[in-house]
Amino acid sequence: MAGKKEIESRAEELLKPVTDANGVRIYDVEYVKEGSDWYLRVYIDKDGGVNIQDCENVSRAFSDRLDAEDFIAEAYILEVSSPGLGRQLKKDRHFENSIGEEVELKLFEALDGEKEFTGILERFDRDTVTLRMESGEERAFKRSRLAVIRLTVDF
Repeated sequence: MAGKKEIESRAEELLKPVTDANGVRIYDVEYVKEGSDWYLRVYIDKDGGVNIQDCENVSRAFSDRLDAEDFIAEAYILEVSSPGLGRQLKKDRHFENSIGEEVELKLFEALDGEKEFTGILERFDRDTVTLRMESGEERAFKRSRLAVIRLTVDF
């Protein structure tokens, strides 16, 4: 069996021409097991947001490519959707596209008695994420300590 990262990488390679042809871009690809089921989850995006038709078009075309390549040994469920408003930042491209945006992060372990922080994403590198806090101070967090970081959602 190919590893999770190899499957995600290969799936993303096959997905790229499909998303290009449909006027959307890849946000993320995940291959995960939940309970006894495997899921290949594809998150797509475009300026102004994706709609159900975008998801359906990508799902149909990508499913045909996956069937032709047949590189995933296990049975799996394909899901194609938007990453949503409070999207997680996982990859460098997510961080790059979110510079200047308000984010909330949760740490695995408390720092100065707190596990959750909110601020404006100022910059990032391989090891750290730097936020400008409401007070105006900049605060750096080690990426290895982040349980999750996502865009905030204001209603």
